[in-house]
Amino acid sequence: MYRYNDFDAAFLADRNSQFRQQVARRIDGSLTEDEFKPLRLMNGLYLQLHAYMLRVAIPYGTLGAAQMRQLAHVADKWDKGYGHFTTRQNIQYNWPKLPDVPDILDSLAEVQLHAIQTSGNTIRNVTADHFAGAAADEVADPRPVAELLRQWSTDHPEFQFLPRKFKFAVTGSETDRAVIRAHDIGIQLVEKNGKRGYRVLVGGGLGRTPVIGKVIRDFLPEEDLLPYSEAIVSTYNVLGRRDNKYKARIKITVNENGLDTYRELTEKRFAELKPLFSGVDQEMLEGIRAHFAPPAFRNAPTDAYEAARAADPVFRAWADTNLSEHKAEGYAIVSISLKKHGETPGDATSAQMRAIADLAEQYGHDDIRISHEQNVILPHVHKSDLPALHAELKKHDLATANIGLVSDIIACPGMDYCALATARSIPVAQQIAERFDALKLEHEIGPLKIKISGCINACGHHHVGHIGILGLDRAGVENYQITLGGDGSEDATIGQRTGPGFAYDEITDAIESILKTYLGLRESEEETFLDAYKRVGAAPFKAALYPEKANAA
Repeated sequence: MYRYNDFDAAFLADRNSQFRQQVARRIDGSLTEDEFKPLRLMNGLYLQLHAYMLRVAIPYGTLGAAQMRQLAHVADKWDKGYGHFTTRQNIQYNWPKLPDVPDILDSLAEVQLHAIQTSGNTIRNVTADHFAGAAADEVADPRPVAELLRQWSTDHPEFQFLPRKFKFAVTGSETDRAVIRAHDIGIQLVEKNGKRGYRVLVGGGLGRTPVIGKVIRDFLPEEDLLPYSEAIVSTYNVLGRRDNKYKARIKITVNENGLDTYRELTEKRFAELKPLFSGVDQEMLEGIRAHFAPPAFRNAPTDAYEAARAADPVFRAWADTNLSEHKAEGYAIVSISLKKHGETPGDATSAQMRAIADLAEQYGHDDIRISHEQNVILPHVHKSDLPALHAELKKHDLATANIGLVSDIIACPGMDYCALATARSIPVAQQIAERFDALKLEHEIGPLKIKISGCINACGHHHVGHIGILGLDRAGVENYQITLGGDGSEDATIGQRTGPGFAYDEITDAIESILKTYLGLRESEEETFLDAYKRVGAAPFKAALYPEKANAA
């Protein structure tokens, strides 16, 4: 993983010192809340329903054990003993006190972490495939590219006050585990005629107006990434609307001007910018790549793994759901579920964070990832170590065997924490998980992505859930709309709304009706929910959800 140099350390120390002074002026009344707000947002500090919330960047979702332990330390010393991992591969602390925030930031800086640009109308944390560097199907590890983008975008003088927030996602694989098509800019590493480059998408995004990103360059040479990215964002900075925040995202800008026009303006700006990049960015990229050399994989027999699979059904169930194919023989990618039935999706206690750090050091080459699906990944574990790893995970309530199943739900904090939310998300996720655990249908249903947002901003990615749930306020009452058929993969699709929403005490029953309908109509156990939906369409599910309408027809 990337290690800070002297410049990085000095830059971060200076930023934290500036913010410490700003906090002091807010506390003594020299700054009003209106004056302080843009300053705190630039440093990841929100004011939520009950307290401040600090959002800490985990660049492209990559952590080392020492960093994870420091996150646990922050949770214990300045919060309530836990943290919440988000769909942006960040961690949020929900209860920091304002006078403590500068000390928190200094503590994070000790392990090369920060909260810069995790909010505000600027370029947010660059996210990446959480299997990066381990996936068997990738062209190359995309994290060096993500780190280059992070360094370029941090405090970029032109892009600190964009029309609206701006998000990059990067993947090195055809299999899209980074949801690049739902980002302002999505970047995929590709090869063409033996030359490496990028497929660049623009104008994706969810929220009030969900849009799937469009290809603006099918193949961009490797050396052109930064000037072309700068051209896209610079064009948006000029064209993007500032008169209406609901129409300020680049997806609206591209739609209003047309992709062809936007591409033409970007190419014109790119032609102006490219000569200004002397090649130092490529030198930097080569230096960054050296930080991401693969670990020293070992050759060892996997007999212990095979024996545990054969003898222990609990271990086998976990292996079947929580392990993924690794590019190195004898290794596996381990997904650690933060979705134990009935718990808050994405939350981890400080004790669990420390346990993960210990296990990463002992079994995982000191490499930890946070996924946009709010789980933790150990990307490099030899199969011979898996039985021992699983035994340790069980001790810490981290061995839930549900990755990719009904209870592996993405959920935003919703109205339990967020000042923007119009409905609860966390209790809905908990109730759905507990319901299907009680019914013992989770494994029978198979692969399924349920995603829940507590407001139209769609932080829970509900638009691209196979089943999406959107909580809204209807005359002071929580109302939950359902969408079906969404997909955040390389076949990205926006889900279609089924009809009228459901009350808080009805939504879990509605999800049960949908999934029992699926089990009744699928052609085989191999036909997933999404495949079945594509085959039969929405009609049978609508009939199950709204029987009174079906009977009237």
